[in-house]
Amino acid sequence: MRWFEMVLVVLTLLTGLVWLLDKLFLAKRRAAREGLLDDGTEPVLIDYSKSFFPVLLVVLILRSFIAEPFRIPSNSMMPTLLTGDFILVNKFTYGLRLPISNQKIISLNEPERGDVVVFNPPEHMDEYWIKRVVGLPGDVVAYRDNRVYVNGKQMEYKTVGTYEGRGKGSEMSGADELREQLGNHLHSVLERPGPTLFDEKEGEWQVPEGHYFVMGDNRDNSEDSRYWGVLPERNLRGRAFLVWMHIDGGVDFSRIGTRIP
Repeated sequence: MRWFEMVLVVLTLLTGLVWLLDKLFLAKRRAAREGLLDDGTEPVLIDYSKSFFPVLLVVLILRSFIAEPFRIPSNSMMPTLLTGDFILVNKFTYGLRLPISNQKIISLNEPERGDVVVFNPPEHMDEYWIKRVVGLPGDVVAYRDNRVYVNGKQMEYKTVGTYEGRGKGSEMSGADELREQLGNHLHSVLERPGPTLFDEKEGEWQVPEGHYFVMGDNRDNSEDSRYWGVLPERNLRGRAFLVWMHIDGGVDFSRIGTRIP
């Protein structure tokens, strides 16, 4: 999606420049040449630029500083988010950032433990991933026997039962569903009984300043900080807060409007 951001910025700048040049110089020259103040006709490029510039500018502002839509491409955040979910991401809650460069220009809030965040992973900066914040700067995070420990304290868990998946998430049917408490966030996580891909990723990690430790809610099917390390704060794009559409072989209206815990 970064290519779309770049195209949007370029088109906004080009149409805005054409509109400004016409406003300051070109319109007056046309009027002087034709001996009229305004004959009501304009070149096609200027006409299109004046029509599209306001629309592009509004979309750019909304997408860069207010909220941005994303599509969930994998099962790594099940059962909270499903493959086929379309979500909205709050772009200003952690501060205002410039489009494309993602440079923060105004600092606001900091991520809280349990927040679901969209970010550019360190080794795939052209991609957008989504995980849950587990460790904050200065924390010591451990993952042992399918349990998360923060600064030596095990997070709270409650057994829900056996998970029944659907659609592209049916592969997780039969997994154990647990309620996990991370900070103020109570949410479900999945784990499979027996050996899994991420059993070997158990360990302990120190979270340095300016970084976060993130994990997927689908603990046995998530490439996260256990695998590639801590997430730099500068890579954050925003906090996910709402499912606005779900398409997986058809529209699931029951998912629309679902808040992300």
